[in-house]
Amino acid sequence: MEELLLNRRGLLILATGAVGLPTRALAAEPDRTKTTPVNTLGSDEAFAIRGYDPVAYFREGAPRLGLAEHALIRDEAVWRFASAENKALFKHDPQRYLPAYGGFCAYGTSRGYLVKIEPEAWSIAGGRLFLNYDLDTRSTWLSDTEAYISRADRLWPGLSDRDIR
Repeated sequence: MEELLLNRRGLLILATGAVGLPTRALAAEPDRTKTTPVNTLGSDEAFAIRGYDPVAYFREGAPRLGLAEHALIRDEAVWRFASAENKALFKHDPQRYLPAYGGFCAYGTSRGYLVKIEPEAWSIAGGRLFLNYDLDTRSTWLSDTEAYISRADRLWPGLSDRDIR
């Protein structure tokens, strides 16, 4: 029997033969398609994007807080959505809506380290969602986005937990 548990980093994981399930996780349905690590820094609930809806950035052009009733678990993180429609769009084509670099700060990734983000510090370039540490960092990111993306794309595959600051 598989159940969801919190791992040592506070991320929701699937476990076999385990007991106890955090009540908060019950509303979220698992998506067992594994891709890349997801940033849940700054979230006590293992929320990706600190509980914001990744689809809203594309559809509404703004960050929007997701709701517990529209949640799913993917890559050991809880993804929340503002509507059932946004959740369905994500489930149908998650690669289109997933933030770059696992949702870690894009600028930080381009510098070789992983840090938390503020959901309001975002941009979309080349059809990809980029999140940043704060609005000042986003301004730096926007000053030479193409070069930062090139560097972050090159560094991202080699980054791991040891690079979290």
